[in-house]
Amino acid sequence: MLSLGIESTAHTFSCAVIEKKGKQGTILSDIRKIYRPPEGEGIHPREASRHHAENSPEVLSECLKKANVKINDLDIVCYAAGPGLGPCLRIGAVVARSLASYYDIPIYPVNHALGHIELGKMLTGAKDPLVLLVSGGHTMILAFLSKKWRVFGETLDITLGQLLDQIGRYAGFASPCGPKMEELASKSKEYLPLPYVVKGNDVSFSGLLSATKRIIPKGIESTCFSLQETAFSMIGEATERALSFTGKTELLVVGGVAANKRLSDILSSICKRHNCKFFVAPKEYAGDCGSQISWVGLLESSKKMGTNLEDTFVKQSWRLDNIEVLY
Repeated sequence: MLSLGIESTAHTFSCAVIEKKGKQGTILSDIRKIYRPPEGEGIHPREASRHHAENSPEVLSECLKKANVKINDLDIVCYAAGPGLGPCLRIGAVVARSLASYYDIPIYPVNHALGHIELGKMLTGAKDPLVLLVSGGHTMILAFLSKKWRVFGETLDITLGQLLDQIGRYAGFASPCGPKMEELASKSKEYLPLPYVVKGNDVSFSGLLSATKRIIPKGIESTCFSLQETAFSMIGEATERALSFTGKTELLVVGGVAANKRLSDILSSICKRHNCKFFVAPKEYAGDCGSQISWVGLLESSKKMGTNLEDTFVKQSWRLDNIEVLY
């Protein structure tokens, strides 16, 4: 069974084709074009959506060519319906609706966060993990129970990805800033005191954001090091508490920030203490990509028919724990 997945929630427009045989999927192609804002600036939804609209034909064409399939070969079309930036979401939805309507292909709206989790499970082999989802749009600790992903901890304000990006932009870097911050942090071992806020299983980054801006004049490398150590330790504490509470024997880290090696080192050491298997999404697929959307669509198609075109939608706010997972 062949599925085309379209991702357009934020800065990335991506199309991917996955072939599903039995319970396993094979990524045949995953093509991406990323909107790059000017240095020191964040994503402007209107400009990002214009980028997606202009690049969507090329991305789709290259995706099908690399997968060596034609549109008529596709069994389903899936698109990221939320959460995300409204103008960007609408571009992906329009492309998916157009293909589904013209070629009479079943269409599936997909939750973007669920895509991160399910693709991570597929690529790593994790079976029943505690999931840490850390990206620009999410910071959540989740476990699956009774057909839903239950939240055991989350951010009370901004996400981990937003924290890194906002500090990076304040320092004059171009978004996304995570890789640059990680590179600079690796060049220092000087820790500058910063506020550490964990409330139960939840974390708060807004005070850390303000305090970090104030220490940048003391050195950007030591600032990045101190920020990472503080924020990642906060996440580690909340995750370790959730592991103890749930008794899970697997931890899976997904989302764009999952690509950060220092975060993986901290979480890996926690897993060793708890005799827990540690999984992290491959760097190539940790961030936003069409494969995440394509794979969830394939899983959902095994249990339900496609959505009527008039019922397709986009939701800027679409919480993962409100979704009933049927497959």
